[in-house]
Amino acid sequence: MARKVVKAGVRAGAGAAVKGARRPEVRLPPLESYGGGGLEPDGDYDGLRFSDVDFGGQDGGGARFMDCALTGCAVDETRLHGARVLDSVLSGIRGVGTDLGSSTFRDVEVVDARLGGVQLHGAVLERVVVRGGKIDYLNLREARLRDVVFEGCVLVEPDFGGARLERVEFVDCVLKGADFSGVSLVDVDLRRAAEVGFTRGVDRLAGAVISPAQLVDLAGVFAAELGVRVVGVDV
Repeated sequence: MARKVVKAGVRAGAGAAVKGARRPEVRLPPLESYGGGGLEPDGDYDGLRFSDVDFGGQDGGGARFMDCALTGCAVDETRLHGARVLDSVLSGIRGVGTDLGSSTFRDVEVVDARLGGVQLHGAVLERVVVRGGKIDYLNLREARLRDVVFEGCVLVEPDFGGARLERVEFVDCVLKGADFSGVSLVDVDLRRAAEVGFTRGVDRLAGAVISPAQLVDLAGVFAAELGVRVVGVDV
């Protein structure tokens, strides 16, 4: 396995520095093609290339993927609870109802994923980039995210309830109807997001930074949270 980690930078914030996320640059070794046979619980997959494999409905709970490339794979209703994905690239994966609860992603690039209702509750994500694609109803409740970048992707109604986010960036990312209730945030940078919208949890944004334009856009949400009515004056 060979990889390079881009060290965290420091970005100037309003009155304080903001620590940037450490991005992984995964450099995979020569890979062997996956021989098929289906996933196995607690399976060990090392140095393999999975191309257009349909894992739909299979059980790979507790499996470990190390130095792997998964390209164009289907993961509909696939059970990968407690799996570990390390130093790997996931490109063009697609599926609905994938169970990745309590899993670990470390030094991973996820590119152009098309997922719906994926379960990542209680998961640990460290040095992960999610680039491009669209994920609907992402469940990250009680998860721990550290050095994670969401870049150029669309997240529809993601649930971060009770999660801890540290050095997390949203870059050219659309964040629609996010639930931040009960979150803990440290150096979370929303300033470069293309769109930011919350359904719950705006009272938990301490530890995040937003741009002046975003402050204006979110003024109504903040006012509603404080119980302030904004009413024009009749002349």
